[in-house]
Amino acid sequence: MLNNYETMFIIRPDLSEDQVTQEVKKYEEFLQQQGVEEIRTRNHGKKRLAYMIGKHQDGIYVQLNYRVDGSAIKPLQRQMRLSDNVIRFLTLTVDQPPQAAVETTPTTVATPERKTEPVATEEAATPEEPTDESSVSAVPEEE
Repeated sequence: MLNNYETMFIIRPDLSEDQVTQEVKKYEEFLQQQGVEEIRTRNHGKKRLAYMIGKHQDGIYVQLNYRVDGSAIKPLQRQMRLSDNVIRFLTLTVDQPPQAAVETTPTTVATPERKTEPVATEEAATPEEPTDESSVSAVPEEE
């Protein structure tokens, strides 16, 4: 039975573009040999890792979405584990493969105009002192 899988792997950041392409092609060809029905590759590019892996602070993230029999997963993971160029990988079973990302143009959101309050003058800023003594409450002194 064919299932949908997603494999995300991180490649060392010090590899050239050609080496990254060769590494990705190696895993695509392996999956094709295993009888993959459909494969989609997405290179997310170089990103900062959440924590250091080995001596690497960055990594090149690559995502593979494919439909294949489950018996092909273990050999794929073994290949990635033995590779010196792959520093992390994870394979998940997904219900449906993600749709192709739709490029949208950024939209601007209208911000409401800021209302300005009138600036207080010095007269309004100072508290008024009561002129009538009856309005002043006295605090009883303790004996």
